[in-house]
Amino acid sequence: MRLGRALACAASLCVASCGVPLMKLPAGPGTPVADGSALLEQATAACRRVSTLSAEVGVSGSVGGHRVRGRLLIGLAEPASLYVEAPAPFGAPAFIIGASNGDATLLLPRDRRVLEHGKPEELLDAIAGVPLDPAALKSTLTGCDRDTGAPADVRAFGDGWRIVGGDRLRYLRRERPSAPWQLVSVVIGGNGGWRADYLDFVDGLPRLVRLVSSEARRFDLRLALSQVDLNVELEPSTFRVSVPPGTALITLDELRATGPLSR
Repeated sequence: MRLGRALACAASLCVASCGVPLMKLPAGPGTPVADGSALLEQATAACRRVSTLSAEVGVSGSVGGHRVRGRLLIGLAEPASLYVEAPAPFGAPAFIIGASNGDATLLLPRDRRVLEHGKPEELLDAIAGVPLDPAALKSTLTGCDRDTGAPADVRAFGDGWRIVGGDRLRYLRRERPSAPWQLVSVVIGGNGGWRADYLDFVDGLPRLVRLVSSEARRFDLRLALSQVDLNVELEPSTFRVSVPPGTALITLDELRATGPLSR
């Protein structure tokens, strides 16, 4: 019954997209099986070996009902370090976020405004509507799974699909019986629910990630990863933001009121 209710929530996310159709996921009761833990471990073996990630991420889609297109420079390191820069074709970046151990700084160079000592997940939520801390963002970009508990329910849909229940729904897929299992979609239900789809795998890691919120118009984003470097040492200074003298402070409430989600 719990998996059935979760699948109903997943179905609502399937129609939340504003553009390109989402991946078609299996529906129905399926067949109970007991191989979920082993298959999930196999499907996430590559991403669990990632300790640091740096990449250029092409972004397209919409945030707050407004279309967005651009690119981000992203650096991530365990346990909780983050750097995100939105460079512009000309001039200063649109924004820079640096975070370490739960302490984040957001710099808006063009406006000469800065938010200091914020929570990284709150800053990403205000900028893009996606409330992810550094660890969750790394898991999301690498197609990994952060639910460490034993799967509550596992259902088979033929030889090519498994749905693994728990605090979220994990969809595992293999193209043929001899192929490895891949985590191709994660659906997080409840208030503020959203879905992540994973495509274009290279060495077990996705190069295209689709993020769609269950709340209409909040976000529908396609993230295309390129120039990916894994497990390369990133200096602590990578995650610090240099604030120019004379930069004025901005509060989180002001950021939310003036950001893309306020319109």
